[in-house]
Amino acid sequence: MLGLDNAGKTTIVKRIMEEDVTTVSPTLGFIIKTIDFMGYKLNIWDVGGQKTLRSYWKNYFEKTDTLVWVVDATDRLRVDDCRQELSGLLLEERLTGASLLVFLNKTDVEHCMSEQEVREVGLSSSFGIR
Repeated sequence: MLGLDNAGKTTIVKRIMEEDVTTVSPTLGFIIKTIDFMGYKLNIWDVGGQKTLRSYWKNYFEKTDTLVWVVDATDRLRVDDCRQELSGLLLEERLTGASLLVFLNKTDVEHCMSEQEVREVGLSSSFGIR
């Protein structure tokens, strides 16, 4: 699970794991959680999104089946940065064949971007996502 800092990756993972989300701090490095879901064992890697950590993302790509790219629907100012980072990730050879899920987070917050706005700025259509 990747995305820019403050996109909500750790909160999503904590919710999946049914953990307390009242205190969530920035992820420095990574957190691994394992869950059994419908007969599958899922290893979820929550990797920090700070700009200083992004160059290390490629260290976590080995045997990735699915990349979940988390987008902060309230962060209009960094949409271009978000799109550029995702574009760079999709060029990574070790992610070839991996599925991609773009997860629009914080859609419950007033004045957030809608799914249509995300499409209009090219965050999904640039990559053939429908």
